[in-house]
Amino acid sequence: MKENIFPAIRLTIVCVLFFSGVYTLIVLGTAQLLPGKGNAEMITSNSKRYYANIGQIFTHDEYFWSRPSAVAYNAAGAGGSNKGPSNPDYLKEVQARIDSFLIHNPGVSKADIPADMVTASGSGLDPHISVQAAEIQVKRIAAIRGIAEGNIRQLIISNTEKPLLGFLGTQRVNVLKLNLALDNLK
Repeated sequence: MKENIFPAIRLTIVCVLFFSGVYTLIVLGTAQLLPGKGNAEMITSNSKRYYANIGQIFTHDEYFWSRPSAVAYNAAGAGGSNKGPSNPDYLKEVQARIDSFLIHNPGVSKADIPADMVTASGSGLDPHISVQAAEIQVKRIAAIRGIAEGNIRQLIISNTEKPLLGFLGTQRVNVLKLNLALDNLK
């Protein structure tokens, strides 16, 4: 028994030191190299403070809609739904989102709806939508706000974020920043 217990204790001590100290410093050091240095990005607008890197709910027709959230945009409980693509409840949920999107965006066909408008992200807190998801909402917003579609498209272009380091990920639009810019477009 002695030959097993002492190595197990040593391994436990090494793991505790590594994962509570060394690994934490590696993650912290890596975060310092990224934009924002690992901190939350705060935006203040009309005396309200928002987290720009956490998804916010936007469902009014005069705004760009956010990506759906499996956790109701609650940052304390980030996570996906864990329902597979063949789960009947999940399929009903996605179909309800498609139906709602089609009602609010007349003239758009089901085949043209980007997946990120009807499916939640893995964390449920994604603050971004694809450029295509923003573009498909332009007609609705322009009609409600009485703004030229070209002006709204220009707003999308100016708020489009490029992939990290030029090749990691895809182009995307932060919905909160886009909607705040939309309010300032008047």
